[in-house]
This record gives sequence, C-alpha cells and structure tokens, in this order.
Amino acid sequence: MDTNQYLEMFIDESKEHLQAINENLLALENDPNDMNIVNEVFRSAHTLKGMSATMGYEDLANLTHKMENVLDGIRNHKISVNSDILDVVFSSVDDLEAMVNDIASGGDGKRDVSEVVQKLLLIEKGEDPKSGTVKIATEAKKEVGNTGNDRMGILDEFEITVLEQSKEQGFDSYHITVKLRDDCLLRGARVFMVFEILEQIGEVIKANPSVEDLEEERFDYEFSVVLVTKENAEDIEKRIMKVSEIENVIVNVFSIEEYKQDQNSKNENNLIVEENASSSATQETNSKGESGKEKIKGQNVSNKTIRVNIERLDILMNLFEELVIDRGRLEQISNDLNNAELHETVERMSRISGDLQNIILNMRMVPVEQVFNRFPRMVRQLARDLNKKINLEIIGAETELDRTVIDEIGDPLVHLIRNALDHGIETPEERIAKGKPEEGTVVLKAYHSGNHVFIEIEDDGAGINRDKVLKKAIERGVVTAEAGANMTDKQVYELILASGFSTADKISDVSGRGVGLDVVKSTIESLSGSVSIESRFGHGSIFSIQLPLTLSIISVMLIEIQEEKYAIPLSSIIETAIIKKQDILNAHNQKVIDFRGKVVPLVFLKEIFEVPVVNEEDGLYSVVIVRKGEKMAGLVVDSFIGQQEIVLKSLGNYLNSAFAISGATILGNGQVALIIDCNALIK
Repeated sequence: MDTNQYLEMFIDESKEHLQAINENLLALENDPNDMNIVNEVFRSAHTLKGMSATMGYEDLANLTHKMENVLDGIRNHKISVNSDILDVVFSSVDDLEAMVNDIASGGDGKRDVSEVVQKLLLIEKGEDPKSGTVKIATEAKKEVGNTGNDRMGILDEFEITVLEQSKEQGFDSYHITVKLRDDCLLRGARVFMVFEILEQIGEVIKANPSVEDLEEERFDYEFSVVLVTKENAEDIEKRIMKVSEIENVIVNVFSIEEYKQDQNSKNENNLIVEENASSSATQETNSKGESGKEKIKGQNVSNKTIRVNIERLDILMNLFEELVIDRGRLEQISNDLNNAELHETVERMSRISGDLQNIILNMRMVPVEQVFNRFPRMVRQLARDLNKKINLEIIGAETELDRTVIDEIGDPLVHLIRNALDHGIETPEERIAKGKPEEGTVVLKAYHSGNHVFIEIEDDGAGINRDKVLKKAIERGVVTAEAGANMTDKQVYELILASGFSTADKISDVSGRGVGLDVVKSTIESLSGSVSIESRFGHGSIFSIQLPLTLSIISVMLIEIQEEKYAIPLSSIIETAIIKKQDILNAHNQKVIDFRGKVVPLVFLKEIFEVPVVNEEDGLYSVVIVRKGEKMAGLVVDSFIGQQEIVLKSLGNYLNSAFAISGATILGNGQVALIIDCNALIK
C-alpha cells in the first residue's frame, strides 16, 4: 500500500491528537483523580499509536506505546499522578510533536528518545523518574498482566465493572470475530480500519490478540473483540464487511453474567486478551448516562466534513481574485456603454460573485483556537521557571480569522504572554504583601467587532510604571524630557513598543534582552493592524491587538493625485473632508488643521510620492483623515473617486522597500493603483 496518499491526513490528525493530549494533561494536573480525563488522553495516544504503526513510523509508535503504558497504569490506579510524572509525559509529547513535525518536513520521524523512555519505564514500574524511589499508589491492585489467567484472556475487575455499568445505561455488549482473507497482504492496515469503524459506533473493551500484536501483524488472519455499543448486531456486521479483504464477520451477544459463571466454574473462556483498545469513552458514557448515545450519533456529523489542502484554497482564492478584477472591468465597460441588458447581466454577476466571495472567505477562516492552544503548556512551564503561580483563562477561542493572518500572529502573542508573565504578574510573596491572591491571572481573549478581530492579553499584575518607562525612554533618546512631560499615560505606555526598549532590572531567559515588543508592533502593523496598551499601576495591564478579518480582498477609498490613482484602506479612514486653504495652520514647521478640536498634521501625498504637478490648486483641498491607534493625519489628495473592493497584490521582492506603499491592485479599466500604507505616514 502506498501510504504517501495518506501522509497529509496522518500529519493533520496526529497534530490534533497531540493537541488534545496536551489539553487533557493540563486538565489532569488540576484534577488528578478524574479518570475520565486519563481515559481521553489514553484514547488519543492509542489512536496515534495505531496510525503511526500503520504508516510505518515505528519510533513514533514505540514512544507512544511507552507513554500509553504509563497512562494505563494511572487509569488502573497503579500509578498516582503528580507533577514529576506529568513532566515526563509532557516531555514525551514534546518528542512526539518533534517527530511529527520532522515527518511533515519530509523527514523519517526518527529521534533519540532514550532518556524519556527510561523515565517512562521507571514510572511504569512505580518508581520516581528522578530519584528512583518507589511511588506505587496505596490503592494499587495486583499486576493483572503478570498472571497466567490474564495471558489466557481473563477480564480484570475494571473491565467487568465497565461492562456491567454499560448494561445498566442501556448499552449492549458483543463478541465480534473478524476473519481476514488468506490473500490479505496488509493485515495491520485492515485491523486499523476495522477499529476505526468500531470506535465510531461504540467502544472496544478487549481484543484478542492484543492490540499491539494486531498492529505488529503478530496474528494469523482472525481476531476477536468485545464491543460496547447501542447499534444492533446486523448493522455492526454490515459496517465491518465494508472493509476490503475481510472474509467473514461473526457478531454474538456477549453476556457478562455467563462469563462470570464460566469463570466461577473455571471453565475459562479464551476469547479476549489483555490489551485495552479504548475503554475511555465507555467510562465517560457511564458517568454521563444518555449522553453516550448523543456522542455515538454525533460521529455521523463528522462525515459531512472533508479536509482540504490549504494550497487548494489558496489557488481557489487566487482565481477568485482574478474574477474580482474582471468583475470591476465589466462594471466599468457596462457604465461606459450604458447598455441596459449588459448592465443587468453585470449586476447579477456582481451579486453572485459577492456571494461566492463570502463563501470563499469563510472557507479560509479558521478559529484562533489553533494559535491559542499552544499557550496553556507554555504558561505552565514559564510559571514554574519563574516560581510564580499563574492561571491562564482563554475566552473566545472560537473567533475566526483568515488563515493568512492566523499564520502571522503566533509569535507576537508569544512575546506578549511572556511579557505578562515576566513583567506583569508578581511572585506569590509580592502578591500576598499587596493583598492580592497569590495566584495571578492572565486572560487571553478574542472577539469580533465590525470588520476587525480584537485579541486582548490582560493580567492582574503590577501594571506599568509610567515614571520608570519615561526615565528609560529619555535615557535611550527615544523622547526628550520636554516631550515626555506632555505625554499622556497611554503615549508613555506605548514607548515600551519601541525597538530595543526594556525596563527589566535583570536579563532573564524569559525577557529583558531588549527585544520582543518591537517585534509585536512591526508584525501587527504589517498585517494592517494596531496595538494599544492600557494599564493601572499596581493593578494590571491590557494589551489590545486590532486585526482585519482578511488581507487578500479589502475595501478601499480610491483617490487621485494629478492623473495617478491610489487606494487607501477603509479600515484606516475616519472620514473625508474638503478644507479651504486659509484653514491650514502652521505648528512646529508642520502644516496642520483643526479637526473637531484636535490638531491634525497634513501630509501632502503629491510631495511624498513625488507626483509632477500639472494643475495648480484652486484654493480647496480634499483631505482623507486617517488614524494609527490614537494618532491621526490628514492626507491631502486632488480628488475622491469612491469606495471599491480591490484585490491586494504584492509588489514583489524588488519593490518591497517602497516607502508608504503596501501593495497594488488592478482596477476595472486595467490601470494599476498603488495601495497606501497609512501606518508609515503617521509618526
């Protein structure tokens, strides 16, 4: 079997399972006695192991199997959960992520994991991975796997309890025997496909031979499982028979009462062997009652979605962008010819293409959860490194952004969160002395507002010391003492976004090297976004990021300078105005106007872009008032053309340094209009 055709699916699903493991391990650390969480982790690890073995990535499968053994010990109450054990499991997940990333980059997924494997083996034996001392839970039961009866296929007490409770909740148990054809070449792959079907309709409690033996193809052509489900025997048989190269399927009702009677009479039944494929969701079903039925039915919903390679969406988007350009051209021709039928057709095409545009843009939208998911682990580790107690709250993770924006915001958010942990949140001792709870809180929040998405990082820490920031800024020559005295608190706070600025008293591995927040500012502004800061000294800070929903198709105001056309993004525009020449004032060698009580500097675009003057001004100026955060400027143009949706095109590598130009677009008449970067014009 050529596994390359499944590689992308394997990588995507592996990352999803690893993320689920990370999230559940963090939850387990907060509630070590919740076996439902352990079962969810085990389920994800087990699926990952099977996928890896099927794809031929043995190192990945073997490490997952070692981690799975520890999880099995935890859920069977042989191992007690503590931070040291979870540290080792987290390290295992880190190695697994590195292996998957290596595979995604074209590698073979091999990695030296001998150190973490040794620690996992110590934990599995009940020993402390650091000191080697015995840490077996007092409630631990006997090692079932070492008995001859278990090798013969005896259910342990936990599994018997699961089957009994499942019956009480209205679930049926079946003993299923699957016979593969004698000419089946990839037995492990067929077993994996069967288990995928079984886990969609219920939960596998036991398998014979063991799951490990099945994955390694250490069996002939027949295997058995005990399944808990609400499906009937006929439907189960039909589903399994859909897998190719299966000769026969036998589904019989499994009676736990008869099984126990057989054990009591020592008439041992050799139908089931040790390995537990996935009892996790069954136990969850037992605790939630009828919700198990909803979960099984919910699996059918997922069949209505498909995975699409992002490159295909990019190609689709590029084709649509060309369609938008042609749409503009047709609208221009229709207006010029003034033909009623053509005008009607173009209007209809515009409506349809508008609907198509919304669909395509929505297809490219992904939840910020993809970025937010990485932060709980990071906060956990940094809090330990800094000897602080920090609770991370995530709000609005379902908020959606265009994929191109999502790809870029990860690093800025990392810098801001690290800054909140290092500079913002105080140590437990400092917080107690201030009358605060010893555990600090960092809130990561995302929400929509108009055509923008806002992401906020709020902490209840020390806040920003205005005097300290201003003193450091004056020392470094960022501002003068005179200018600093007239600055608002917000303006002072935003000085920390300057390149190389840091108020850290000492350099640490987390922050204080004079880098970080300037990267945040430049990256966000390159995405046509902005960063603002609010703070109360002693109470905390809020860093707010404003981002456009998408970057590829934007709404602009088309303006004209002499005979050249330019586009100004509507997201930067406050309003437009016509002013008289005598309304222009001078302040500090800068031409300004009084705009609603505020002094706004004027920027003459014909001077900035060195446009040759053909016609003299008639005493009136067309001005576009734009903003960058709290700052504003008036862009002086010759005339307004109107609003339009345009496709943002890059200028390429040779022209990427053009001042105050962020890209270009092709207009309906075939002309090229340059897109003005307002952020570069506002100082």
